[in-house]
Amino acid sequence: MSISAKFAFICGDDEFLVSDRGKAWFEEETKGITDELSKEVIDARGNNLDEVSQIVDRFIEAIQTQSMFGEKKIVWLKAVNFMANSQTGNAKGTLELLEHLKSVLESIDTEAVSVLITASPVYKVKSFYKWCIKEGDSEIIDSGKDGTARIEEKIQKTCSDLGIKISQSAIQLLNDKVNGNNRLIAMEVEKLTTYVEKGGVITEELINEMVPNFGEGDFFEATDAFFSGQLEWTLEALNRHFFTQTEARPLLGSLQSRNRLMIQLRILKDSGELGTGFQRISQNDLARIFGKFREHFDEDTSKSNLNVFTQNPYYLGRLLKDVNHFSLKNLIDFQIAFAETFEAIVETPKDPIAIFNQLAIRCLGD
Repeated sequence: MSISAKFAFICGDDEFLVSDRGKAWFEEETKGITDELSKEVIDARGNNLDEVSQIVDRFIEAIQTQSMFGEKKIVWLKAVNFMANSQTGNAKGTLELLEHLKSVLESIDTEAVSVLITASPVYKVKSFYKWCIKEGDSEIIDSGKDGTARIEEKIQKTCSDLGIKISQSAIQLLNDKVNGNNRLIAMEVEKLTTYVEKGGVITEELINEMVPNFGEGDFFEATDAFFSGQLEWTLEALNRHFFTQTEARPLLGSLQSRNRLMIQLRILKDSGELGTGFQRISQNDLARIFGKFREHFDEDTSKSNLNVFTQNPYYLGRLLKDVNHFSLKNLIDFQIAFAETFEAIVETPKDPIAIFNQLAIRCLGD
């Protein structure tokens, strides 16, 4: 902690990443503390004003109560959610409690107590947030910039500590299957490391077998199989998909979305912007190329498969390997085949597996 700061403050848009960083801080600060009563973690998730009031009271009591054996106290106000842009967070009573909390934090005796506050999500226009950033030993975790690197590092460390290996592509597959939910990733890694023996490897095949699909990731395996160019895997993935799913249109939408990105990448590759030496795409590469083609896209920077430059560079790097399997003509033919598949679904909606099998054989068969 900074010498001048009275407390540490960690915040961000991903509660799991924020709490994970807070846990590391807490473990470091409590090294050498023998009295368990000198280590206090307060759950700061308040759903209404009354709960927020109780949380603040408990926190104040914790930092003002001396350790029984004279050791320094370490207090973690964990998972604060009333700094968000919510009904509870914006309530007049909550704002008054935060002002009171500010005065308490200003008077902390840092010789007697170390304080950590972790908060997610936060509303950055709030005066209390701005004050915490200015006065605290602050760290802001941006899941878009830091999240992938942090969770990959955590996965690799977890596996390494257990003598288990996992490849970068397996990590990305896992991320895709759980739709980028970092908490789910951590849970699934724990499950996989329990299953795999020491010295073993967590493979993409094992992840496909053991990790369920969540959210938008429901269609990932079938889509990934299709664009691998492997007909046998694609047919197997389609059978697995339609064993539990009856609706065909979301899968078709997933294929079309991926194909739009693949077409854009193929054009960039054919034009020489992504030459044969490109194995990965960095953020700098993406920014450089976007500067050349910005005029062809609108100003909306929200994530869209119609604009390859709004995508995660690491994800595009994975797609780039699949792009090598197909020519631009192949990809355009796929788009035409997808449109015709949509017409077939409308005409015979009760037989989606047969329609998609025909699609796979038509596009990927020799």
